[in-house]
Amino acid sequence: MKFEFSNPTRLIFGAGSLSRLGEVVSRMGTRALVVTGGGSVKRNGTFGRAVASLAAAGVSVVECSGIEPNPRITSVARGAQIARDEKCDIVIALGGGSTMDASKVIAAAVYYDGDPWDMIYHGQEKLHVPTRALPVVTVPTLAATGSEMNCGAVISNAETSVKSFIQNECLSPYAAVVDPELTLSVPQDQTAYGVCDLITHVTEGYFNGVDGTPIQDRFAEGVIQTAMEWGPKAVSDGGDLEARAQVQWASVVALNGWVQVGTNFAAPVHMIEHTLSAHHDITHGAGLAVVNPAWMRFAARVRPERFAQFARRMFGRPAGQDDLSCALEGIDLFEQFLRSIGCPTRLAEMNIGDDLLARYAQDTLHIAGDGNGRLPGRPLMSEADIVEVLRSALK
Repeated sequence: MKFEFSNPTRLIFGAGSLSRLGEVVSRMGTRALVVTGGGSVKRNGTFGRAVASLAAAGVSVVECSGIEPNPRITSVARGAQIARDEKCDIVIALGGGSTMDASKVIAAAVYYDGDPWDMIYHGQEKLHVPTRALPVVTVPTLAATGSEMNCGAVISNAETSVKSFIQNECLSPYAAVVDPELTLSVPQDQTAYGVCDLITHVTEGYFNGVDGTPIQDRFAEGVIQTAMEWGPKAVSDGGDLEARAQVQWASVVALNGWVQVGTNFAAPVHMIEHTLSAHHDITHGAGLAVVNPAWMRFAARVRPERFAQFARRMFGRPAGQDDLSCALEGIDLFEQFLRSIGCPTRLAEMNIGDDLLARYAQDTLHIAGDGNGRLPGRPLMSEADIVEVLRSALK
């Protein structure tokens, strides 16, 4: 292994942490753009409590509301213009992963006079790489994406049906105020999708990283086991604050870089799902629940020993069983877990048929291909391979 690791985001974690928002924000700004989604933070009182904390610390507020579940570049442009017009000096993301992703790109777009879509990689010749951004404070209201403590963001373009990413150090949040109490009102289905999302962040590195990372393997397995233990409790009893807290912490750790450090991983499952949600506007975690087991069955044929390790360590499969049989049994058990908490595991459950499979594969390779018509991962995937995986997940 050879790597560098840095995560500059200050983390404030624990029930009741929202009351400290003003204290945290006032260290970096006095006029905040508060970015929100569809309105749930107002209905459940979170917005009012956040604004009260900010006001007590002398921070004034301007709102950018209506960020979509798959955040659109048009909303990013709108938010950046509000921030400019209102002379905001800090951005607060109050919501789920989409709100946090949009906030990061808004913070960078404030300093860019061109189309913010230039900053999102989508195969263009001239990618604009931002070098500065307003400070961002993330306040997640959902345990899922881990966006609160990393420098990445995923944005959609509704006009072109493209969903892609940006990753840059200047997008790292200044601070993350993570209060598990804010997730108590999240409905069962979204809770389950969040559990799947965080697990998939970990399995991408576990199955697609370099060899020789035993410590990272154990970190990954610990996050998955924690999510599988506490996730069902959070789904069945949304008011279980301990379960909510454990899932929230698992979500943070799953994608703040610590589990993946040194693995040099690829993320083929995410790349394929991004295309599906770009076309069909489905919930990201729900799409991952369908694509991940299907991809695992495909990849297990190439690296059965790796997937057998997963089966033995996660599900206690016997050591004497041959690797491929063990691997496939473990994947079946993982898929059963996803079903048990209410996740879809077939494309048909999301009203997605087989008429655009080749288009999905082509779009995925256009955004994330290696230049030789293959999707990075272990194994590399051709267009036909992607179609095969999606076809296996139809019904």
